Amino acid sequence: MQVRRHGRSRQGKQRWRCRACGRCFVWKNPRNKYCRQRIWFERWVVEAYTVRQLAAQSGHSIRTIRRIIHYWLHQPPPRNTDLAASRYLLLDGTFLHQRKGIFAVMDTERFRVIHAAPEMAEGPAHLHPFCVTLAQRGLAPTSATIDGNPHLLRILRLVWPAIWIQRCLVHVQRQGLSWCRRDPKRPDAKHLRALFLHVMAIHTATDRERFLSQVQAWEHRYGRHIARAPETGWVFSDLKRARSMLLSALPDMFRYLDDPRIAKSTNALEGYFARLKEKYRQHRGLARHHRTAYLRWYFHLCPR
Repeated sequence: MQVRRHGRSRQGKQRWRCRACGRCFVWKNPRNKYCRQRIWFERWVVEAYTVRQLAAQSGHSIRTIRRIIHYWLHQPPPRNTDLAASRYLLLDGTFLHQRKGIFAVMDTERFRVIHAAPEMAEGPAHLHPFCVTLAQRGLAPTSATIDGNPHLLRILRLVWPAIWIQRCLVHVQRQGLSWCRRDPKRPDAKHLRALFLHVMAIHTATDRERFLSQVQAWEHRYGRHIARAPETGWVFSDLKRARSMLLSALPDMFRYLDDPRIAKSTNALEGYFARLKEKYRQHRGLARHHRTAYLRWYFHLCPR
């Protein structure tokens, strides 16, 4: 070694002495200091502690805590590159600021977020590059559970033609019950509402066949008349929407019966978004670039 320890300074710092020239010095490594202090940044992100709470816990000043936070916000988090192992996915988004929010992909076997992006809108201009990027990084999913976003459905089948699409049954049921109203007066709406109430109770192939036969019977009795009727009122228009949505979703509603690893709803990802928003509310008011950095670090530190 070219240096050796040479006591400590008056401030208690380790001194070093060069064996070649005899010069004594104190070796400073600012990055090492920030690495040791990263625990306070992680608590700010993961536990949603405020700056004052962290200052009280650490003994550092508020200015020091803010400096630690700003340092790590400007450091990009490591990116997960192992996407090929994820085969069964959940895809969903949530609004965070006006019409833009977060879009995430979760592995249903490990219930971990494998990729997420902030400042996303759920339209083709953002969703297509998002999916293409995942495909370029090696993602080749077997199935994807999604809500009723038609843009996402079309893009998934374009990027991965062999993918199985599973419609989220919670979204189908919730939207159908909303359009049928809580206490419908029409007999066709009453029977359709009863069908939507049984959507989440289908656990076997026998249940599926019984449900499909009931839908077919309802369509034979009421559906054709509804499709040809010239009525344009709010209630009747919503009934038309409920019928159209159910018929279009039927081919992709029961994939989970063929493969138990396919999730039948996006509830796991919805719960993840709820926890994220609860933590983010403690730091609302961040600048836009800091908000984006915060979310990227949250995805890295809290993948589940």
